[in-house]
Amino acid sequence: VQLQASGGGLVQAGGSLRLSCVASGRTFSGYAMGWFRQAPGKEREFASAITWRSGLIRSADSVKGRFTISRDNAKNAVFLQMNSLTPEDTAVYHCAADLSALPRSRPRVNWSEYDLWGQGTQVTVSS
Repeated sequence: VQLQASGGGLVQAGGSLRLSCVASGRTFSGYAMGWFRQAPGKEREFASAITWRSGLIRSADSVKGRFTISRDNAKNAVFLQMNSLTPEDTAVYHCAADLSALPRSRPRVNWSEYDLWGQGTQVTVSS
């Protein structure tokens, strides 16, 4: 399975972006997809995740109310709609797959528990 992230770019504060992540190759019905971000000089941090089968969602407090994660099972894609962006959201955003996720449990937030990673897409928010 390969993950391809896209949709990043440069946007002014208060603007919006929609990130996409498409899984190609063999796909699994019992896993979770997450978005993580890493700003320069900072550790990778969890943003949001969704279980593939049941659609359970978990989001970081820093993005709640602004970011919305969704999935399209038919397209093997997961999306991150980001609204009300601030300069603090500037980072490289990575999508990742947790192949051991339990379908009836909320997705995990620890990046080390995710098995597959996309290449990342840069999001830059100007003030």
